[in-house]
Order: sequence, then structure tokens, then C-alpha cells
Amino acid sequence: MYKTKRKRGVVLTSTGIKRLQSAILSVEIVENKGEHLSLEEISSRVNVSTRTLSKLWSLSESVDQKTIKLCFSAFNIELHSQDYTIVNKANETETSELLSITNIEEDLSQRSELTSFVEEHHTQTEQIENLWSYPDGPVPLDSHFYIERPPLERKVYREVTTSGCVIRIKSPKQMGKSSLVLRLCAFAQKLGYQTVNLNCYQFDSECLTDLNKLLRRLCWKIATQLGIDPNLKEKWNEEIGYNLSSGFYLENYLLEQCQSPVVLVLNEIDRFFEYPHICQEFFALLRSWCEEARHNPNWQKLRLVMVYSTEDYISMDINLSPFNIGLPIRLNDFTQPQVEDLARRYSLDSFKAKDFAQLMSLVGGHPALIQISLYYLRSHEMTLQEIVEDAIANGGIYRDHLWRQLIKLQENPRLAKAYAEILAATQSISLNPIDTYKLEGLGLIRFEGDRILPRYGLYQAYFAKQLSTIA
Repeated sequence: MYKTKRKRGVVLTSTGIKRLQSAILSVEIVENKGEHLSLEEISSRVNVSTRTLSKLWSLSESVDQKTIKLCFSAFNIELHSQDYTIVNKANETETSELLSITNIEEDLSQRSELTSFVEEHHTQTEQIENLWSYPDGPVPLDSHFYIERPPLERKVYREVTTSGCVIRIKSPKQMGKSSLVLRLCAFAQKLGYQTVNLNCYQFDSECLTDLNKLLRRLCWKIATQLGIDPNLKEKWNEEIGYNLSSGFYLENYLLEQCQSPVVLVLNEIDRFFEYPHICQEFFALLRSWCEEARHNPNWQKLRLVMVYSTEDYISMDINLSPFNIGLPIRLNDFTQPQVEDLARRYSLDSFKAKDFAQLMSLVGGHPALIQISLYYLRSHEMTLQEIVEDAIANGGIYRDHLWRQLIKLQENPRLAKAYAEILAATQSISLNPIDTYKLEGLGLIRFEGDRILPRYGLYQAYFAKQLSTIA
């Protein structure tokens, strides 16, 4: 019996072409400044001829499986079985009718879906750019994923125009402090102000064991960001002591040269809480600068913004502390309307009221956790039910956030024990006020009447498991 020699080929499915096109679009945005990759550029990247690629895009002509593997690998995605269909391809000497009418109709449908997909995403470049950026760190100024929390933005914008003002932005980590600071600095720059945004974790441990070194480094950083030669050797007078020397340096050297107001942001200022032997004197010095600004023209140019998480408790004379003056700003959870607004920006229009209720029962309105959730939902990597089940089982997509919180508790066994008691309690319990303050600063608790409760269902499920041996 005569057997026709045949070889096997593959054709991309609609799922496969969508995944591949999404990966290409992502590379165009991240690596190619939004410019579309030509067929020749894709060919060079994949190391496959343009003719073979044209066959692949056609969804009607089969190619060998190695070609598809090369394409997916070149754009950093894993090939799944649902991405392609295996067909039999006849020898070149034979005429073969491989596709049935059903297959042809399916291919036409796939091509129509592909066209719609490309058109939709190419006309929404900004949305794609943000969609493919994992929500980690401050929300960029040009991102439409930033959710305003009226009246906070308006209050800080108005306050920063006040001579010698102090703004204190306080909240647990990942609540949006740095995103707000970016916008405050941008607003100040539009007014012609100069801005200095310092992260206190940039100061190494050596500086934080010697106040003189810390103040010299602080003044050097401020001068550098203002574009002024620090000239510390000539302008720093250690004979009068480092407190007075730093004040004179700022007033008579730096601020004297500035014709416009200067916004000084000290981000993560609670870094200094780790060094109690210098922090009280440093904070008292900050307070003295703020008081100088009430009557000294040069100091009035300074607008001080302190950003902190209140993760530690320090006892200071209220007359020396900078934490009880100026405009206090506290960032709270997103409200449900704000979460719904963010979901619309992620194009999750199919989200129903029950979906929002389920998500917020897990993570409340925590900005970072909500952003992460919507990112995974929009990327179609997980369903809401999968996110909830995985989170309750082992932390899921929130594992990094939970791990950071767990480390904080493990570093303070007394605090871990107090939190374990809260997790196990079925009625109101009394806690040491300092422990309560620290747990609230970490964002781990909320208050309901006289009861102290875990802040989110996620925290209840995860930490009850992790701290079960302590309670």
C-alpha cells in the first residue's frame, strides 16, 4: 500500500497569537521607546526568516514547532500547549488540503480577533505602557493609575506656598507617600521653587553614629541638589559646634544664594529612630530651623517636608519635637469608589459589586495591594478566586509585602506576641500603648470601638498561621 510522506507542522491559535503580540508590544514600549518593531527587526531578534514569520502571522500556513519556540523564547514568554495546533503538512511534491472549512472559518475568526487586538492596543499606547509596568514603587507622574485622595493634594499644594511651612506626611509603608511627594515637588517646580528630595536611607551607618558627620553629609547633599558648590572646608566652622555650624551654613551660604523658595523633603526620616543616641538631638535641631523660619527672611525660603511611617516610638520633649508642628497629612486606605475608579483605569469593566466586596474583604483599600491585585487580574494571569485562595493559603501575590511585615515582627518578639494575642482574641483586650502605636504604624491593626483588630482579612489569615506558636 502506497503511503504519502508527510511531516508535522504547527499553527498558532488565537490565544497564542494574542500572547505573542502582547509580548512584542511590551518590548516595543520598554526597549524601543514605543516604536513598532518591523518584520525585519523581529526576524533579527528571533533568528528566523521574514518569510517564515509571515507564514506564522497568517494563521493559515504551518511552520515547524522550533520556530514557534524561538519566537516565544525571544520575547521572554513560555510556550503553552494552548498556544498552537498541530497539523499534518504534505510533502512539497503533493497537493494537500489540510484545512477543513471549519478550520478555515476558525482561522478567519482568529485573524479578525488579532486585527481587533492590535488596533485596540496600538491606539491606546499610554494605557499599554502602564499596563505592562508592574506596580512597584512610586506611581510615575505621567501615569493615569495615580488615584487622588481629595482634599490631601490640594492641602499640601496650598501649604507649600506658605513661607517657612512644615508638612508632615505620615502613613505605613506602601500607602502612597512617595507618589504624593513626587506630585508635590512637581507642583513646587512649576511655581519656580527649587526642590531637594532626600531619602534618609542614603545616609550610611557611619554618618548615623556621629551627628557632626551626619549634618555635614546632609548639607553636602542639599548643596549638590541645589547646584551649589558645597565648599564645606571653607564654610563649615566646627569651632562653634556642629549644630550652630549647620544652621549658619544653611542660612548664610545655601539659602542666601537661593532667589526662590526651597522645598526640602526628608523621606523615610524614621530611619533615624534606629540611632536613638543622635535622633533626639537631630530632630530638636530640625525643630529649631522651623522656628527660625517664623522671623528670619532667609529661613522663610525653606519649606520642610518630613515623610515617615511611624514604625517606632520615641519619647521627646514636646517643645523640641518636629512631629507636633506644621500640617499633618495621613494617607489612609482607598475608599470603595476609589478602588472602582482604579479598576476602570485597568479596563476591568466586568468587575461587579460582589467582586469589589470580595477583594476589599481581603486587602481593604490598601493602595499597593489593590494595585497588585488589579495588575494580575488585568494581565489575565489569575482570576479573583485564584488570588483569594492562594493568598489565604500561603500569601500568594502579596507574599513579598507580607514577608516584610513578618520580618518587622520577628525583629521585635514582644510586638509579635502582642499581635498574636490580637489575632487570637475573640473580645476586647488591653495592650501596652507603645505596642499599639507600633502595630498601628506598621499598618497591621485597625480600631473598631474599643476593639483592636487585624487590619485586613489577609493579615488575619497569614499571620495567624505564621505566629501560631507564639500566642
